[in-house]
Amino acid sequence: MKIFLKILAALGVLIVLVIFGVVIWLNTSFPKVGPAKELTIKSDSATIERGKYLANHVSVCIDCHSQRDWKLFSGPIVSGSEGQGGEIFNQDFGFPGSFTAKNITPYGVGNWTNGEIYRAMSTGLSKKGNSLFPIMPYTHFRNMDIEDAKAIIAYIRTLKPIKKDIPASKADFPMNLILNTIPSEADPQTKPSPDNQLKYGEYIVKMAGCSECHTQAIKGVPVAGKEFAGGMEFKLPKFGTVRSMNITPDIATGIGGWTEEDFVKKFKYYNPVVAKNIIMKEGGMQSVMPWTMYNGMTETDLKAVFAYLRTLNPVRNLVMRFTSELVQNKK
Repeated sequence: MKIFLKILAALGVLIVLVIFGVVIWLNTSFPKVGPAKELTIKSDSATIERGKYLANHVSVCIDCHSQRDWKLFSGPIVSGSEGQGGEIFNQDFGFPGSFTAKNITPYGVGNWTNGEIYRAMSTGLSKKGNSLFPIMPYTHFRNMDIEDAKAIIAYIRTLKPIKKDIPASKADFPMNLILNTIPSEADPQTKPSPDNQLKYGEYIVKMAGCSECHTQAIKGVPVAGKEFAGGMEFKLPKFGTVRSMNITPDIATGIGGWTEEDFVKKFKYYNPVVAKNIIMKEGGMQSVMPWTMYNGMTETDLKAVFAYLRTLNPVRNLVMRFTSELVQNKK
């Protein structure tokens, strides 16, 4: 019996040493990203205008880094909150922790160099070298054309400084250990010509991070085989649980039966004026899709997105789009 207990004790010590060694390895070997590089950016009107378009209507940086008015349909941005941060993405959305969108106005990143901002948005490392959870879609932005990245940085430099301090994000175990392994060096690609509609559409889809919300995930990890097939859950207080739709070209459950005209009209319908006239009632079907922001995407870009989505693998996945909180509370 004593020998058995000694063996158990030895195994326990070995396990502790292995875990300790793994933790040290993860913290000393990762992330494998170099220091921020010097980045010179022009601040001419054309560059800033391009950045404004991307940040508000394609990559929608302003969507996640501002305050949204959930009393109105689709939660349009509260005027005057652009870039202040504070949106929380936590366990209610299936994430392995609580992650808070940072203040990207000059109050929040005014002392960051252009290279440090670019490193954060393209590799996932903060100014201090901390790893960011990929709800900040740097895994997509890592391939962004460097000129588009510069344009976004030039634009956010023009935002009104908003004095708002944001609490630190906190990853649950074991994500707090895994997180350092996710960031990787940027691999910027050249933006395809709009004339090459499919390649250009693929580029816009990555820039918009469509797969981030339209792929079911478990604890922040996308479910293999469900890419773009919808089903990601968003729990909205006072409304209920809304799920992203299937945007693969499946005829029965996706957008296989949509025409290009249907697709463009869908995005162009919910303009800011329309959305501000749709007052949401408790238990009513809300949407997390920032329609009022994507509404400003050009028809050329929307048509390219649709053309690319039509090339995806059709996935049969019927999604129950919404479950009212009123229904949930009765269960």
